[in-house]
Amino acid sequence: MPRSQKIINLFGVTIPFAGFLASIFFLWGSYVTWRDVTILVVGYLLTCLGISIGFHRLFTHRAYETSRPIRYGLAVLGSMAVQGPVIRWVSDHRKHHNFADREGDPHSPHAGFGPGVRAKIAGLWHAHVGWLFRNVGRAERTKYAKDLLADRGMVVISRTFGLWVALSLALPFLAGWIWGGTLGAGLQALFWGGLIRIFLLHHITWSVNSVCHFVGSRRFRVKDESRNVWWLSWISLGESWHHNHHAFPSSAFHGLKPWELDLGGLVIRAMRRLGLVWKVVTIPPELQRKRELVAE
Repeated sequence: MPRSQKIINLFGVTIPFAGFLASIFFLWGSYVTWRDVTILVVGYLLTCLGISIGFHRLFTHRAYETSRPIRYGLAVLGSMAVQGPVIRWVSDHRKHHNFADREGDPHSPHAGFGPGVRAKIAGLWHAHVGWLFRNVGRAERTKYAKDLLADRGMVVISRTFGLWVALSLALPFLAGWIWGGTLGAGLQALFWGGLIRIFLLHHITWSVNSVCHFVGSRRFRVKDESRNVWWLSWISLGESWHHNHHAFPSSAFHGLKPWELDLGGLVIRAMRRLGLVWKVVTIPPELQRKRELVAE
Protein backbone atom coordinates (compact mmCIF):
# COMPACT_ATOMS: atom_id res chain seq x y z
CA MET A 1 0.00 0.00 0.00
CA PRO A 2 1.39 3.46 -0.88
CA ARG A 3 2.55 5.55 2.06
CA SER A 4 0.16 8.31 1.00
CA GLN A 5 -2.81 5.97 1.36
CA LYS A 6 -1.70 4.93 4.85
CA ILE A 7 -1.53 8.59 5.82
CA ILE A 8 -5.05 9.18 4.49
CA ASN A 9 -6.35 6.23 6.52
CA LEU A 10 -4.65 7.49 9.66
CA PHE A 11 -6.00 11.02 9.27
CA GLY A 12 -9.50 9.76 8.54
CA VAL A 13 -9.69 8.13 11.96
CA THR A 14 -7.56 10.42 14.11
CA ILE A 15 -8.76 13.85 12.97
CA PRO A 16 -12.36 13.44 14.25
CA PHE A 17 -11.05 12.13 17.55
CA ALA A 18 -8.47 14.92 17.77
CA GLY A 19 -11.26 17.42 17.09
CA PHE A 20 -13.25 15.90 19.92
CA LEU A 21 -10.31 16.22 22.33
CA ALA A 22 -9.67 19.80 21.18
CA SER A 23 -13.29 20.72 21.76
CA ILE A 24 -13.05 19.49 25.35
CA PHE A 25 -9.87 21.53 25.88
CA PHE A 26 -11.24 24.77 24.45
CA LEU A 27 -14.68 24.45 26.04
CA TRP A 28 -13.45 23.27 29.43
CA GLY A 29 -15.13 24.98 32.37
CA SER A 30 -17.88 26.58 30.31
CA TYR A 31 -19.48 23.94 28.08
CA VAL A 32 -17.82 20.77 29.35
CA THR A 33 -16.92 19.64 32.89
CA TRP A 34 -15.67 16.56 34.68
CA ARG A 35 -19.31 15.64 35.14
CA ASP A 36 -19.86 15.59 31.37
CA VAL A 37 -16.64 13.65 30.69
CA THR A 38 -17.52 11.06 33.35
CA ILE A 39 -20.99 10.52 31.90
CA LEU A 40 -19.47 10.31 28.41
CA VAL A 41 -16.81 7.75 29.37
CA VAL A 42 -19.18 5.55 31.39
CA GLY A 43 -21.79 5.61 28.62
CA TYR A 44 -19.16 4.91 25.96
CA LEU A 45 -17.69 1.93 27.82
CA LEU A 46 -21.09 0.37 28.54
CA THR A 47 -22.46 0.73 25.02
CA CYS A 48 -19.14 -0.25 23.42
CA LEU A 49 -19.17 -3.41 25.53
CA GLY A 50 -22.73 -4.01 24.34
CA ILE A 51 -21.38 -4.03 20.77
CA SER A 52 -18.05 -5.78 21.41
CA ILE A 53 -18.90 -8.61 23.80
CA GLY A 54 -22.63 -8.56 23.08
CA PHE A 55 -23.61 -7.98 19.44
CA HIS A 56 -20.26 -9.20 18.11
CA ARG A 57 -18.70 -11.94 20.22
CA LEU A 58 -21.82 -13.38 21.86
CA PHE A 59 -24.67 -12.97 19.39
CA THR A 60 -22.81 -13.07 16.06
CA HIS A 61 -20.08 -15.62 16.81
CA ARG A 62 -21.39 -17.42 19.92
CA ALA A 63 -17.93 -17.20 21.50
CA TYR A 64 -19.33 -17.95 24.96
CA GLU A 65 -22.60 -18.69 26.72
CA THR A 66 -24.31 -16.79 29.49
CA SER A 67 -27.62 -16.45 31.29
CA ARG A 68 -30.71 -14.98 29.69
CA PRO A 69 -30.69 -11.77 31.82
CA ILE A 70 -27.09 -11.02 30.77
CA ARG A 71 -27.89 -11.82 27.13
CA TYR A 72 -30.79 -9.42 27.13
CA GLY A 73 -28.83 -6.81 29.07
CA LEU A 74 -26.03 -6.89 26.50
CA ALA A 75 -28.59 -6.70 23.68
CA VAL A 76 -30.03 -3.54 25.24
CA LEU A 77 -26.60 -1.97 25.79
CA GLY A 78 -25.62 -2.75 22.20
CA SER A 79 -28.87 -1.24 20.96
CA MET A 80 -28.07 1.93 22.91
CA ALA A 81 -24.92 2.29 20.78
CA VAL A 82 -27.38 3.24 17.99
CA GLN A 83 -25.92 0.97 15.31
CA GLY A 84 -29.19 -0.70 14.41
CA PRO A 85 -31.40 -3.44 15.86
CA VAL A 86 -29.52 -6.46 17.16
CA ILE A 87 -30.96 -8.98 14.68
CA ARG A 88 -30.17 -6.75 11.70
CA TRP A 89 -26.65 -6.06 13.02
CA VAL A 90 -25.91 -9.75 13.52
CA SER A 91 -27.32 -10.69 10.10
CA ASP A 92 -25.16 -8.12 8.32
CA HIS A 93 -22.04 -9.12 10.22
CA ARG A 94 -22.47 -12.84 9.64
CA LYS A 95 -22.89 -12.10 5.94
CA HIS A 96 -19.70 -10.03 6.07
CA HIS A 97 -17.78 -13.06 7.33
CA ASN A 98 -19.43 -15.32 4.78
CA PHE A 99 -18.26 -13.12 1.88
CA ALA A 100 -15.31 -11.30 3.46
CA ASP A 101 -13.78 -8.94 0.87
CA ARG A 102 -15.63 -10.64 -1.99
CA GLU A 103 -18.79 -9.75 -3.86
CA GLY A 104 -21.61 -10.05 -1.36
CA ASP A 105 -19.69 -8.53 1.55
CA PRO A 106 -21.88 -5.63 2.75
CA HIS A 107 -18.97 -3.36 3.65
CA SER A 108 -15.74 -4.47 2.04
CA PRO A 109 -13.42 -1.64 0.91
CA HIS A 110 -12.12 -3.95 -1.83
CA ALA A 111 -14.98 -5.81 -3.54
CA GLY A 112 -16.17 -3.86 -6.57
CA PHE A 113 -13.45 -1.21 -6.42
CA GLY A 114 -10.58 -1.13 -8.89
CA PRO A 115 -6.97 0.05 -8.61
CA GLY A 116 -5.84 3.61 -8.12
CA VAL A 117 -6.05 6.16 -5.35
CA ARG A 118 -9.57 7.34 -6.22
CA ALA A 119 -10.90 3.78 -6.18
CA LYS A 120 -9.21 3.09 -2.86
CA ILE A 121 -10.72 6.20 -1.30
CA ALA A 122 -14.13 5.22 -2.69
CA GLY A 123 -13.72 1.75 -1.20
CA LEU A 124 -12.75 3.16 2.19
CA TRP A 125 -15.72 5.53 2.14
CA HIS A 126 -18.05 2.66 1.28
CA ALA A 127 -16.68 0.43 4.06
CA HIS A 128 -16.71 3.23 6.61
CA VAL A 129 -20.11 4.79 6.05
CA GLY A 130 -21.30 4.49 2.44
CA TRP A 131 -22.59 0.94 2.89
CA LEU A 132 -25.12 2.25 5.43
CA PHE A 133 -26.94 3.92 2.54
CA ARG A 134 -26.72 0.94 0.18
CA ASN A 135 -26.32 -2.47 1.80
CA VAL A 136 -27.34 -2.24 5.44
CA GLY A 137 -30.15 -4.61 6.40
CA ARG A 138 -30.06 -6.59 3.17
CA ALA A 139 -28.78 -9.80 4.75
CA GLU A 140 -31.56 -12.38 4.90
CA ARG A 141 -32.43 -12.67 8.58
CA THR A 142 -34.05 -16.08 8.34
CA LYS A 143 -30.74 -17.33 6.92
CA TYR A 144 -28.18 -15.41 8.97
CA ALA A 145 -29.96 -14.93 12.31
CA LYS A 146 -32.29 -17.90 12.62
CA ASP A 147 -31.13 -18.57 16.19
CA LEU A 148 -31.96 -15.03 17.32
CA LEU A 149 -35.34 -15.07 15.59
CA ALA A 150 -36.19 -18.15 17.66
CA ASP A 151 -35.59 -16.15 20.87
CA ARG A 152 -38.78 -14.22 21.63
CA GLY A 153 -37.04 -11.85 24.04
CA MET A 154 -34.36 -10.99 21.47
CA VAL A 155 -37.02 -10.34 18.85
CA VAL A 156 -38.78 -7.91 21.21
CA ILE A 157 -35.52 -6.07 21.96
CA SER A 158 -34.77 -5.84 18.25
CA ARG A 159 -38.23 -4.55 17.37
CA THR A 160 -38.17 -1.92 20.12
CA PHE A 161 -34.85 -0.44 18.92
CA GLY A 162 -36.32 3.08 18.93
CA LEU A 163 -37.01 2.80 22.64
CA TRP A 164 -33.36 1.97 23.38
CA VAL A 165 -32.18 4.87 21.24
CA ALA A 166 -34.40 7.23 23.22
CA LEU A 167 -33.14 5.73 26.47
CA SER A 168 -29.51 6.17 25.38
CA LEU A 169 -30.20 9.91 25.15
CA ALA A 170 -32.51 10.22 28.15
CA LEU A 171 -30.15 8.56 30.64
CA PRO A 172 -27.21 10.97 30.20
CA PHE A 173 -29.64 13.90 30.31
CA LEU A 174 -31.15 12.65 33.57
CA ALA A 175 -27.72 11.89 35.03
CA GLY A 176 -26.50 15.41 34.22
CA TRP A 177 -29.67 17.02 35.54
CA ILE A 178 -29.60 15.09 38.83
CA TRP A 179 -25.83 15.50 39.27
CA GLY A 180 -25.63 19.15 38.24
CA GLY A 181 -28.99 20.20 39.63
CA THR A 182 -29.98 22.32 36.62
CA LEU A 183 -31.62 21.84 33.25
CA GLY A 184 -28.49 23.27 31.60
CA ALA A 185 -26.35 20.57 33.22
CA GLY A 186 -28.73 17.97 31.85
CA LEU A 187 -28.52 19.40 28.34
CA GLN A 188 -24.71 19.50 28.49
CA ALA A 189 -24.65 15.86 29.57
CA LEU A 190 -27.07 14.99 26.77
CA PHE A 191 -24.69 16.56 24.25
CA TRP A 192 -21.47 14.92 25.52
CA GLY A 193 -22.82 11.68 26.97
CA GLY A 194 -25.44 11.24 24.27
CA LEU A 195 -24.63 12.76 20.87
CA ILE A 196 -20.83 12.90 21.10
CA ARG A 197 -20.69 9.40 22.61
CA ILE A 198 -22.72 8.01 19.71
CA PHE A 199 -20.55 9.90 17.19
CA LEU A 200 -17.32 8.50 18.65
CA LEU A 201 -18.57 4.93 18.92
CA HIS A 202 -19.94 5.03 15.37
CA HIS A 203 -16.63 6.07 13.88
CA ILE A 204 -14.60 3.61 15.93
CA THR A 205 -16.87 0.75 14.87
CA TRP A 206 -16.87 1.88 11.24
CA SER A 207 -13.07 2.10 11.35
CA VAL A 208 -12.95 -1.63 12.06
CA ASN A 209 -14.92 -2.13 8.82
CA SER A 210 -12.73 0.21 6.78
CA VAL A 211 -9.26 0.79 8.21
CA CYS A 212 -8.91 -2.75 9.61
CA HIS A 213 -9.44 -4.17 6.11
CA PHE A 214 -6.93 -1.80 4.57
CA VAL A 215 -3.88 -1.11 6.69
CA GLY A 216 -2.13 -2.92 9.55
CA SER A 217 -0.34 -6.18 10.30
CA ARG A 218 -1.14 -9.79 9.41
CA ARG A 219 0.29 -13.07 10.68
CA PHE A 220 -2.29 -15.75 9.84
CA ARG A 221 -3.34 -17.39 6.59
CA VAL A 222 -6.75 -15.97 5.74
CA LYS A 223 -8.62 -15.46 2.47
CA ASP A 224 -9.52 -11.82 3.10
CA GLU A 225 -7.75 -8.49 3.63
CA SER A 226 -8.32 -8.14 7.39
CA ARG A 227 -5.61 -6.36 9.40
CA ASN A 228 -4.62 -5.79 13.02
CA VAL A 229 -4.48 -2.09 13.91
CA TRP A 230 -2.88 -1.72 17.34
CA TRP A 231 -3.53 2.00 17.80
CA LEU A 232 -7.28 1.45 17.63
CA SER A 233 -7.31 -1.39 20.14
CA TRP A 234 -7.66 0.61 23.35
CA ILE A 235 -10.67 2.66 22.27
CA SER A 236 -12.35 -0.19 20.34
CA LEU A 237 -12.00 -2.50 23.39
CA GLY A 238 -9.93 -4.93 21.35
CA GLU A 239 -12.05 -5.04 18.21
CA SER A 240 -9.23 -3.74 16.02
CA TRP A 241 -7.28 -7.00 16.41
CA HIS A 242 -9.44 -7.71 13.41
CA HIS A 243 -7.09 -9.98 11.51
CA ASN A 244 -6.86 -12.25 14.55
CA HIS A 245 -10.64 -12.27 14.65
CA HIS A 246 -10.99 -13.22 10.98
CA ALA A 247 -8.47 -16.01 11.46
CA PHE A 248 -10.46 -17.35 14.44
CA PRO A 249 -13.99 -15.86 14.33
CA SER A 250 -15.38 -17.93 17.19
CA SER A 251 -12.66 -16.88 19.64
CA ALA A 252 -13.90 -14.89 22.63
CA PHE A 253 -10.55 -13.12 22.68
CA HIS A 254 -9.32 -10.97 19.79
CA GLY A 255 -5.99 -10.10 21.37
CA LEU A 256 -4.08 -13.39 21.06
CA LYS A 257 -0.72 -12.20 22.36
CA PRO A 258 -0.09 -10.92 25.91
CA TRP A 259 0.70 -7.43 24.60
CA GLU A 260 -2.39 -7.22 22.37
CA LEU A 261 -4.71 -5.09 24.53
CA ASP A 262 -8.23 -6.51 24.42
CA LEU A 263 -10.41 -4.87 27.05
CA GLY A 264 -13.49 -6.74 25.84
CA GLY A 265 -11.63 -10.00 26.30
CA LEU A 266 -10.56 -8.96 29.80
CA VAL A 267 -14.20 -8.33 30.71
CA ILE A 268 -15.13 -11.81 29.46
CA ARG A 269 -12.29 -13.32 31.51
CA ALA A 270 -13.54 -11.50 34.62
CA MET A 271 -17.11 -12.66 33.98
CA ARG A 272 -15.88 -16.24 33.57
CA ARG A 273 -14.10 -16.10 36.93
CA LEU A 274 -17.33 -14.83 38.51
CA GLY A 275 -19.30 -17.67 36.93
CA LEU A 276 -21.34 -15.28 34.77
CA VAL A 277 -20.25 -16.81 31.45
CA TRP A 278 -19.18 -20.30 30.43
CA LYS A 279 -18.14 -22.41 27.41
CA VAL A 280 -15.77 -19.58 26.49
CA VAL A 281 -14.03 -20.33 23.18
CA THR A 282 -10.24 -20.02 23.28
CA ILE A 283 -7.71 -20.81 20.57
CA PRO A 284 -4.84 -23.10 21.67
CA PRO A 285 -1.32 -21.79 20.87
CA GLU A 286 -0.57 -24.82 18.73
CA LEU A 287 -3.57 -24.10 16.49
CA GLN A 288 -2.47 -20.49 16.18
CA ARG A 289 1.00 -21.61 15.09
CA LYS A 290 -0.49 -23.87 12.40
CA ARG A 291 -2.31 -20.89 10.88
CA GLU A 292 0.66 -18.51 10.96
CA LEU A 293 2.14 -17.23 7.74
CA VAL A 294 5.51 -18.73 6.81
CA ALA A 295 8.18 -16.04 6.79
CA GLU A 296 9.93 -15.74 3.48
